[in-house]
Amino acid sequence: MTRRMPLFPLGTVLFPGGPLSLRIFETRYVDMVKRCMRDGTGFIVTLLMEGAEAGTSSVSTAMIGTEARIVDFDRLEDGMLGLTCVGAERVRIIETWRESDGLNVAEVEDIAGEPSEVIPEDCEHLVTAMRHLFAQLPSVYAQWITPEFENARWVGNRLAELAPFDPPVRQGLLEMTEPLERLRYLSPLVQLGGDASAH
Repeated sequence: MTRRMPLFPLGTVLFPGGPLSLRIFETRYVDMVKRCMRDGTGFIVTLLMEGAEAGTSSVSTAMIGTEARIVDFDRLEDGMLGLTCVGAERVRIIETWRESDGLNVAEVEDIAGEPSEVIPEDCEHLVTAMRHLFAQLPSVYAQWITPEFENARWVGNRLAELAPFDPPVRQGLLEMTEPLERLRYLSPLVQLGGDASAH
């Protein structure tokens, strides 16, 4: 089954269960937020491959994105609308088009959520690293994100979004279908304290 959702192309990747802060100023996105708040729905965040985040030029995006749910909003000092969102589940983008107001829209199908798997022994160091890291993260994590340190999916997603990867590498991690595959990609980078910008 497919559904029609607003599309928000960004130069970053949103992972399920992760936070996203946005500053909204374009009319098309302000209207989108109003509709989402009214209907209790989300919008799809997907990695921008070509084009610009702002403006009305055509864009090209990755075909796997994540539904963002608005959990808080505020009017910022500069007059912009500040949003705090949390990633829900991933979706596959089937078709995209642009509405008359410039809003990008997509027909999407849901991707089944990954199973909750126990952290294998050879990846336990990732749990230690994540526990240490979580205590130092911005308040948005403490306020909106519930730690699941024994869940392979949660630990892998958090490390993937926090490590200094290039966006295409993050996108590849998002598109992996097995939590343990993601953990084992991350494992040597954390274990060796290496440069996490590997391709």
